[in-house]
Amino acid sequence: MPIYEYKCESCSNIFEYLVFGSDKPDCPSCMSKKVSRLMSACSYVSKGSGGETTNPSASSSSCGGCAASSCAGCSH
Repeated sequence: MPIYEYKCESCSNIFEYLVFGSDKPDCPSCMSKKVSRLMSACSYVSKGSGGETTNPSASSSSCGGCAASSCAGCSH
């Protein structure tokens, strides 16, 4: 059961939805059925045995200290 990000085509609301089977969500803001699934960003940080970062792109990321619950809520 993956969580996908969607954007409402009617009101431009971006939201997450836990998908069960072939479910397609309604927009939680305006209840429109016109939503499209977004390509979600994926990232990880690999730590070496001494705790150092082994993924060089992780240290240069602008979202390293982001407190948003998803990239949709991030201002970067």
